[in-house]
Amino acid sequence: MIDQFINFVIRPPRAEYNPDQYLWESEFTLAGRKYKRQDLELRNERGYALQCSHYVPATIPENTSLPCVIYCHGNSGCRADANEAAVILLPSNITVFTLDFSGSGLSEGEYVSLGWHEKDDLKIVVSFLRSNKQVSCIGLWGRSMGAVTSLLYGAEDPSIAGMVLDSAFSNLFDLMMELVDVYKIRLPKFTVKMAVHYMRRVIQKRAKFDIMSLNVSQFAPKTFIPTLFGHASEDVFIQPRHSDLIYKLYVGDKNIIKFEGDHNSPRPQFYYDSVSIFFYNVLHPPQIPSACANKLEKYYDLGDLKVGPGMDESLLYEIIAGLRKVSTDAGSSSSAPPHILNGTKSVVELLADSAALTPLADGVESLLDHDNCSAEMDGLDCEGSSNLQDRTDEQNEECCSDSSSNRESWGRCSSLGVSDEEPSTTECRRTASSGHHMTLRALATPLRRIQRKSSSGPPKVGEEKKKKKATSKKPRHERFEKLEAFGQRIRQMIRLGNHRRYKSS
Repeated sequence: MIDQFINFVIRPPRAEYNPDQYLWESEFTLAGRKYKRQDLELRNERGYALQCSHYVPATIPENTSLPCVIYCHGNSGCRADANEAAVILLPSNITVFTLDFSGSGLSEGEYVSLGWHEKDDLKIVVSFLRSNKQVSCIGLWGRSMGAVTSLLYGAEDPSIAGMVLDSAFSNLFDLMMELVDVYKIRLPKFTVKMAVHYMRRVIQKRAKFDIMSLNVSQFAPKTFIPTLFGHASEDVFIQPRHSDLIYKLYVGDKNIIKFEGDHNSPRPQFYYDSVSIFFYNVLHPPQIPSACANKLEKYYDLGDLKVGPGMDESLLYEIIAGLRKVSTDAGSSSSAPPHILNGTKSVVELLADSAALTPLADGVESLLDHDNCSAEMDGLDCEGSSNLQDRTDEQNEECCSDSSSNRESWGRCSSLGVSDEEPSTTECRRTASSGHHMTLRALATPLRRIQRKSSSGPPKVGEEKKKKKATSKKPRHERFEKLEAFGQRIRQMIRLGNHRRYKSS
């Protein structure tokens, strides 16, 4: 029985798996973006080969470095345990590195040490990542034995940006005494202590570490890394009091989350959301262009407008879609047959072409002079105006919503500020190679027909009655459609005007 208990500590069931079946594919798509798995082999100070995998975006822009989170598995775990971490962190532009610790999975080594030797394996991985220019700051995410490993290493390396510790034990000797009660080994207490001391000598001889040295709680007061603790409330293998004790002694920025389940149960979604937010806040991943930017530049010649991190891609799609609609409408209303826009035509040229089709003789400057212009809605009452406002606001919210593992990306869209006195705008700025800024502006409030104030005085009463009578006959939905089409043309004229002014300057 004592030998079984010894093997339970230093030689638990070993995970044997095929990486091609149990890990993410060498190339895979997640949340609409492409990623790849890079397998590599490192060697620790004891000479054991460590099998590792690094999940990274398929393409990383030049001179861009991304933060990395190292996932540390439990005593019977392996690299496959990090699959969930990859799903959670990769959409936030955080790469994930995972390994089989020595004595676990496909790595070399015969025994595990519940964190003692594993922290040296982790040191090798951190050194490797530090030498990689595409890796910026590093975070640690450990579960059970991996959580202890992360805390032991974090006490030695304060440069770690943040840690997530899931189900860590505070003292190995206390844990072993608790397991005697959990598994109902009916022996007198003094006999159990004698057995534990015997096991200590055997483990020290075989696995080359002292179980009495694994007093994790003594490292907590020496560690200042921001840390998120997590523990299942029904965990009987490592009871929640272990995390509570470490949390109480920990001196760095800290938070703790309790959730339902046991030691090996799947973690709830709100816990993963908290982990994602925590790492995003401590690692500060950069925003890199998504796949939409490549599609835009592939199918459209953007000219001087280059899609970058500061460019609202949905706005460019709106421009192109609007240009197609304007051209189609103009073609259908004329004697010439409608034509399809050339896919390689510059967006600036498309804007210029559509400007010729736009029935505005006053120019774009009159649209920007809010003080000298009067706005009125033909045939729309206050209720119709408020409905249009709501519809436009909903569209803006959809364009600028945030996303993560649950929100596809973090803060990539700029928010729209709304003012009571003037239309709110979205500005997407991109510094061109010539050094000037190109700005696109899109009105975020319902667009109204803008006319210059007549210098000849107010219109006649008879004309107003005729106008209202003719307008009231039109269905309301038809008036909405015409107003939205007119609004699109005004947006195009504004963007064209701003572009020309910035280009001439």
